Amino acid sequence: MAVEKARVPTTNGAKYLQQLCKHWSHKLDVKLRESEGVVRFPNAIATMAASADTLTVTVEAEDDETLQRMKGVVASHLDRFAFREAPLPFVWQKG
Repeated sequence: MAVEKARVPTTNGAKYLQQLCKHWSHKLDVKLRESEGVVRFPNAIATMAASADTLTVTVEAEDDETLQRMKGVVASHLDRFAFREAPLPFVWQKG
């Protein structure tokens, strides 16, 4: 399993993760709580957790190619919801 995590500075992380989870819940398995969300894609899982000033995004995938693609999918969708702050600064780290 390939895993990467990004800590994105924003004070609106809870709002963005809720919007994103609701957006994807129409087609995917989504678990949503007030400041945490998990989205299960066919070959990947995106986990998001919001604190007062950070949105932490973790993407797990079966292989590195899928991981790279899904990181882009998650980041681009978050940027759409965060259009006032976009582009959000994603700094991805292994593990």
